[in-house]
Amino acid sequence: MIRLALLRHGHTPWNRLGQIQGRSDIELDAAARDDLQLLSLPEPWDTAQLWASPLKRATETAHLVTNRTPQTDTALIEMNWGAWEGQRGIELRSDPTSGFRDIEHWGWDYRPPQGETPAEVWTRLSPWVESLNRDTVAVCHIGIMRVILARAHGWDFSGPAPFTVKRNRLYIVEIDGPSLSPQSEPVRLVTGKSA
Repeated sequence: MIRLALLRHGHTPWNRLGQIQGRSDIELDAAARDDLQLLSLPEPWDTAQLWASPLKRATETAHLVTNRTPQTDTALIEMNWGAWEGQRGIELRSDPTSGFRDIEHWGWDYRPPQGETPAEVWTRLSPWVESLNRDTVAVCHIGIMRVILARAHGWDFSGPAPFTVKRNRLYIVEIDGPSLSPQSEPVRLVTGKSA
């Protein structure tokens, strides 16, 4: 059995403004860099294989937390939000003509205009997940984490999610062939760097 630990990238200026990033390559902000350089992976994750989305906010988070250069794969790039990238979710939600829905009303086939469905995200992610051959940390995005965790929890993007994605925590999924199962509690990053 292989374990996959998912870590969300640090804050960007767009995160703080509530803007949808998707595939836009937005860098970490200075405060995120300051915070992340004080954190590290707990044992045994500090020696696990390290992967990241190729977007700057993920690769930089991986490097700051581990002082290693991650392998990257385009499968880990954030969900494509199409025409909504750069817009604020709060404004889309208040416009009844936008088609914007909260996540508990998506289902697997919900598609932002010119964007990608959760089902399509899983289609591109699953070969990467199936290729893992040892315990792995993947620094990625909330959309990627939600899709993998939804599969592990058996959640269909309908009703409240059985998990909440927070920063500076590892969300661990056990991979047994095509089957995914979640570890019950996330694992916090640790303060301080090893010598």
